This record gives sequence, C-alpha cells and structure tokens, in this order.
Amino acid sequence: MLLAATNRPEILDPALTRAGRFDRQIALDRPDKNARIAILGVHIKRIKAGKDVDLEQVAGITPGFSGADLANLVNEAALGATRRGAEHVTMDDFTRAVERLVAGIEKRSRVLSKKEREVVAHHEMGHALVASALPGVDPVHKVSIIPRGIGALGYTMQRPTEDRFVIQRGELLNRMTVLMGGRAAEEIVFGEISTGAADDIDRATDIARQMVTRFGMIEGLGQRVYEPQRQAFLGEGLIGKPKDYSDQTNREIDLAVKKLVDDAYANAKKTLNARRKDLDEGTALLLAKETITPDDFPPLVNIAPGQKLDGPSPDEVLAPEAEHAPTLS
Repeated sequence: MLLAATNRPEILDPALTRAGRFDRQIALDRPDKNARIAILGVHIKRIKAGKDVDLEQVAGITPGFSGADLANLVNEAALGATRRGAEHVTMDDFTRAVERLVAGIEKRSRVLSKKEREVVAHHEMGHALVASALPGVDPVHKVSIIPRGIGALGYTMQRPTEDRFVIQRGELLNRMTVLMGGRAAEEIVFGEISTGAADDIDRATDIARQMVTRFGMIEGLGQRVYEPQRQAFLGEGLIGKPKDYSDQTNREIDLAVKKLVDDAYANAKKTLNARRKDLDEGTALLLAKETITPDDFPPLVNIAPGQKLDGPSPDEVLAPEAEHAPTLS
C-alpha cells in the first residue's frame, strides 16, 4: 500500500491519480465540533486542567481551527496559566489563548491619544451593536479597545454558536452590514470618517464581489460564475484569466458590488441611529473599562426575533436604500 498527501490535489497529473495508481482520494477537511472536542481531549492530557474547563465550550469558540491550531491553543493556555503562577489551567486561560491566537498579542505599550481612543471605542461599539441587532449573526463575545497585534487598535470578537457550511444570501448581507458598522458609527458621532475601517471595507468588498461573481446572487447578472475561485501557487494565478464577458457586463459587476457595499453601509447607519442611546452609553463604558462583554452591557445581547428597537423597525433597517445604490445598466 502506497500513501501520499498533498494540499493541492487539483494540480496533480491525471496519470498519477488514475485507477491503478493513486486511485482512492480521501479528503481531510478541518475538524468539525465533535472532532475538535476529541482532538482537544488528546492534547489536554499533557496539562493540568481545572474543573471549570469545558472542552465542548472550547470547541464551540474555535470553528475553523485545525488540529495543529488546537494543539497550539492548549500550549498557549498552559503558558498563560504559568505566567500567573497558577496550579491549573482554567477556562479563562483558554479564552485568553483564543483571543491571543485570533486577534494577536496585547500591545498595552501602544499609547493612543484621547481623540483616537474615542474614535476606536465608537468604531468597535458600532460593530457590536449592529451585530446584536441583526438576525443570523454570530453573537458578540467581547469588545475591546486594547491594541493587539501589528495594526489592530481594538477588536470586536463574535463567537459562533455552531459550525456553518452553507450561508444564505441574507446572512452574507448582514455580515457586510456588521463590517460597515464601525465606519457608520464614526460618521454618526464625529461627522467624518477615518482610516480605521480599511480592513472592514476590504472584507465587505470581498464578500460583495463573491456574491456577484461566484455565488450568482444578483438577479440582473444571472446564475453564472464570472470569476472562479483560484489560488496562486508557484506563480499560478498571478496573470489574470482572460475575461469571457463583455465590458458592459464588467461595468455591471462593478456597480453591483458597489451597490451591495453602499446598502450595507446605509443599513448600518440606520441601525445605529435607531440605537444611538446604546451607542453613547456603550462607548462610555468601553472607554472606562477598555474591555466589556454582554454581561457588562446587556444591549450587546442579540435582540430576540420580534423584539423592536427604538426608531425604524427591523424590516426598515434591513431594507435597501435606493438613493445610495447605483442602478445597473
């Protein structure tokens, strides 16, 4: 029996994978929740875990982690317990380890001015309040204005409740709205915008472009793929694939992407205008404590279906605004 492994099966010569050669292919995807629990159970035997450590809860906040990521997580949690001189690794150590791996190391030495702290606090609270107001969005776990990593001046951590394999159109739209919530809060409060939303805009634009070019989610452009997903490998993909559609269609794609992002921004502003009191109170608390959770500020808890906000109704909040969206032509 001959075994081989690769991360790029699509580039193998067909002569290698035909019957009689490597004729059976077994795909090993990232572990699901049950698999993550089992993997954590193996690695946790090497440390002294406290009684409060719940592997199911740890697995629940680590979707997308590979086996190596989970092993690193256990090591980071153990290191965190060692730094504070504890005899056991607690659930809080695991939570901090997840934050360290996902958001980066805390940079408390990075001192922000008073105005910058206010901008960052409003930005992060904007993300959090929009996330708590929309259906199908991962609940907010923690909001912080402590700088982390290389460029993050603050972060809003959302904790998935389950592994997701299929995402509906409305959920993608809501994700974009959450991403635009930070910039929307800045404009509402300060009347101007900053460079802090660069990564948010990049991610929102990427979602919008995939909805238009890969998922066939724009009615006017039909059910077809315009830009197949390709990964660059040894130079592959660096030279663009020739377009098999007209310049007019290319313009329609650009307009459709812009429309999706503009609608998300408009919806984020409308949501935050409806929750302006929560925005002001939450930001004041965040500036005072630097890190807060839904336990510290109940408005961060996801609004139940049917519950109404002050101001526009949820249906109005989710409705696209035509004046912000260029029409396709």
